[in-house]
Amino acid sequence: MVDGPCGQRSPGELVDLQGQDLKKVPGNIPPDIVKLDLSNNKIRQLRAKEFEDVSELKILNLNSNGIAYIDPGLNNLEELDLSNNSLQNFDYGVLEDLYFLKILWLRENPWRCDYNIHYLFYWLKHHYNVHYNGLECKMPEEYKGWSVGKYVRSYYEECPKDKLPIYPETFDLDKDDEEWERHKEQSVQTVKKHGVIVTVIG
Repeated sequence: MVDGPCGQRSPGELVDLQGQDLKKVPGNIPPDIVKLDLSNNKIRQLRAKEFEDVSELKILNLNSNGIAYIDPGLNNLEELDLSNNSLQNFDYGVLEDLYFLKILWLRENPWRCDYNIHYLFYWLKHHYNVHYNGLECKMPEEYKGWSVGKYVRSYYEECPKDKLPIYPETFDLDKDDEEWERHKEQSVQTVKKHGVIVTVIG
């Protein structure tokens, strides 16, 4: 940790705790940090209450921990890296407090393509300002390698009309993967015209 003038810690700096064999989030994290790197540890479950006292936290890196479960209640984050963990889906409501999220890293997780993956897919579709990657089916074998979007479309194609998705208008307007990427790029260009720079993770 780098000290500021007179030996005091500079507010808003990065706290780097990667590769410390941590099994849970430490309880002594400075409350005014903006960036926290907890990558390459052994955290298996993420409890929202562990971040209650770090209200300024904007960027959280949890890459390579083996996380299998996340509690609802995370908030204020703008960037969340969950790459290379053990996530198969998100329980309903987990993402609801992430009002300011802009980037969500999802690569290298064993996403299971069954009905439980729909919450994550539709949350992302309704929060089109959130840029994400890595949402690919790993299980079951019949859907391995499919994008989750393709799986969801195939799921509803097999359903009778009286069992259409909760958001049929979203499903009807759904784009294939290439069109969706172009749509995101156009959205970013529009935002840039208004003087805001958004980083897109491809």
